[in-house]
Amino acid sequence: MEAQTTAAVRCNGVFKTYDTGGDKVVALGGIDLEIRMGELMMLVGPSGCGKTTLISVIAGILDQDSGSCEVFGEDLWHMRSGEKLKFRARNIGFVFQAYNLLPSLNAIENVSIPLIINGIKRHEAERQAAKVLEQVGLGTRGKSLPSELSGGQQQRVAIARALVHNPRLIVCDEPTSALDHETGHNVMELLKQVALHHDRALVIVTHDSRIFGFADRIARMDDGHIDKVVDSAEKL
Repeated sequence: MEAQTTAAVRCNGVFKTYDTGGDKVVALGGIDLEIRMGELMMLVGPSGCGKTTLISVIAGILDQDSGSCEVFGEDLWHMRSGEKLKFRARNIGFVFQAYNLLPSLNAIENVSIPLIINGIKRHEAERQAAKVLEQVGLGTRGKSLPSELSGGQQQRVAIARALVHNPRLIVCDEPTSALDHETGHNVMELLKQVALHHDRALVIVTHDSRIFGFADRIARMDDGHIDKVVDSAEKL
């Protein structure tokens, strides 16, 4: 029973293929993976190996073809569309590689979106959003539009948006790829400090070997498979 209570994500035999003009491309070829509560798991490997597809399945953004992927004991594949949206809105925060901030909304308004989706009144949502922006070091930039922020600041807004509704699973796609070393290091420090608690889990897709040291475990992927899972970059 102990393993059941400590697993945030449990994937078994997950397959996903894409149809590219009549040709089938195997993106995931039978993935088995467990992500534990209270850990930072990194997925690493060459471009096109299936990392982003895997986290999209885990986050319920993409359906697998077969196999199971349970998040906190729930298999999103078998949920109706509305149930899946509600589950994701309550339990999952996603930091996209391109930030995906709405250009016409200021930082507070962007961060408040998950709360409004969850039924929080706009005034209270923006109050909570401002508080999280302060946590990520942007307390004075709440009224700034994305175009008025640096890349690192936009990434912090995206992280605040992923954290504001207190999700139990935070999924990040290349959070440091467009950042310089110092800014990337600061972003990872932030994720480690703010996102990780015993009742949460964090999974990060990255090519950035500079941040491998922040991981509790690292899963190396290649050609739609997980080659190995290790507890330090030296063992890759």
